[in-house]
Amino acid sequence: MQSFCKTATNNLMKILSRNAGFPSVSPTSRAGLGIARASHSGIVPTKKRGYDITRNPHLNKGMAFTLEERLQLGIHGLLPPCFLSQDVQVLRVMKSYETRSSDLDKYILLMTLQDRNEKLFYRLLTSYIEEFMPIVYTPTVGLACQQYGLAFRRPRGLFITIHDKGHIATMLNSWPEDDIKAIVVTDGERILGLGDLGSYGMGIPVGKLALYTACGGVRPQNCLPVLLDVGTDNQTLLEDPLYIGLKHKRVRGKEYDELIDEFMKAVTDKYGMNCLIQFEDFANSNAFRILNKYRNKYCTFNDDIQGTASVAVAGILAALRITKNKLSDHKFVFQGAGEAAMGIAHLIIMAMKKEGVPYAEAVKKIWMVDSKGLIVKSRGNLNHEKEQFAQEHPEVRTLEEVVQIVKPTAIIGVAAIGGAFTEKIIKDMASFNKQPIIFALSNPTSKAECTAEQCYTLTEGRGIFASGSPFDKVTLADGRSFIPGQGNNAYVFPGVALGVIACGVRHISDDIFLTTAEAIAQEVTEQHLAEGRLYPPLSTIREVSFKIAVKVVNYAYRNDIASFYPEPEDKEAFIRSHVYSPDYDSFTLDTYSWPDHAMQVQDV
Repeated sequence: MQSFCKTATNNLMKILSRNAGFPSVSPTSRAGLGIARASHSGIVPTKKRGYDITRNPHLNKGMAFTLEERLQLGIHGLLPPCFLSQDVQVLRVMKSYETRSSDLDKYILLMTLQDRNEKLFYRLLTSYIEEFMPIVYTPTVGLACQQYGLAFRRPRGLFITIHDKGHIATMLNSWPEDDIKAIVVTDGERILGLGDLGSYGMGIPVGKLALYTACGGVRPQNCLPVLLDVGTDNQTLLEDPLYIGLKHKRVRGKEYDELIDEFMKAVTDKYGMNCLIQFEDFANSNAFRILNKYRNKYCTFNDDIQGTASVAVAGILAALRITKNKLSDHKFVFQGAGEAAMGIAHLIIMAMKKEGVPYAEAVKKIWMVDSKGLIVKSRGNLNHEKEQFAQEHPEVRTLEEVVQIVKPTAIIGVAAIGGAFTEKIIKDMASFNKQPIIFALSNPTSKAECTAEQCYTLTEGRGIFASGSPFDKVTLADGRSFIPGQGNNAYVFPGVALGVIACGVRHISDDIFLTTAEAIAQEVTEQHLAEGRLYPPLSTIREVSFKIAVKVVNYAYRNDIASFYPEPEDKEAFIRSHVYSPDYDSFTLDTYSWPDHAMQVQDV
């Protein structure tokens, strides 16, 4: 990563001025960008005083407090006699960041900053989103989850256990904020491609909600990370004396379902039916049935199924501008048949139906390979999800054989099997297709089906590549360079969440995720495609999320699924009014005086 300190001094103001939605300019100029929140009065009242101010991450400004604020708030003397602008504070953090040698240390530094000074954390994150995204979220968040017991510093969310069943409503009262509009919840059973991490999975909801704010502008005080601890089947954790979760095997069945039911009811009783509940990293056995059970009762979605589907289809739609044909002209082979694969496949079929392709014909273009081989109708004991995509075909055991037989135009890896796209498979894809689509979407990087370099090298630069985790720029022997597209769900869920929260959508349909995919693909320019990108640069993710939110709001009011009325005439201004800004608030007291005669002291 390029040294921040060498470039920051000369470029900081330019970077902060161009960053998505948070330029260092006047409120009037900011509003014109269409993505910053509307200017407020500038003075925020607070009843807190003294030491409590410096310990509250929502209020703390560190050495950015003015002398007047320090005197009025009773914190003068608690801070060094130095007054810094937020821009200088960013430089200080970046200089400290440069001294950290490992990604985990960098993650801990950023999370500690979030715990200490929330506005500075989000100013830093949004100013350098491309650099910090891999630290705050995938791939580093996977390592952070594995080490979560050692990295835990202070509460960032609620841990609700199976032993708290019957008392979840009471537990929600432990959280200091009452105006919760978005919850990300996991039970830790399928963390990225790392498997069952139990209570260590809390790093995922924390990271996701940080991106709700950094990428979408959802206010952090409105967000609540939740870990449902029902035990773990990870024997290594059960035998680890330092493990911080429940030390017994996972509770399943009726008791587990009752816990989820109670959680959903308690959350909506306290925060309202419009509270968005995002399910994250649940195992396949629970993810589909939970989504199907609650999607029409609550405001909820599963990011592993629907978010992944949206970002993958966005990449495919962008790729069509390179292949110069229609979606229905393609044939897809999936490595994996879990949540992500099913979600992507269903959204592809929805997109094909918009092209006029009948459902039965669209399904024939989807081929799935799981741990037992190609999913075919003759195989017994298929679950409902797999049964929908079972093909009328003899059994085939390996992915290599399936690719040779089916001759797909696109292969999509979502099984977290590192290296699954072998040299032979990639070369075969290049022999079948002028421009093969190769998506290695598994996270973290170690689980990617192939690297960007392998794809571009083995296809002689003809491959259309996207990955779940970031890869560096690839330069081939002939001098051609490619910037791999990262199909990060962060392109999807922050903008969807902002739009859903803003207009009070009660139920989130798959149409919203197809609309989102189309919106993302529209943001990819011809220049991006020429560079190898299938997604807009991460540096523009705030603008992309804003446009997605506007499209979600338009869709909601057009289809009568919004609950906040009257319908706003200016949707962009409406969304803008909901967007969080990391600019510091002023805590200077609103002082004034009366006329002298009105203040005259009466005496005996």
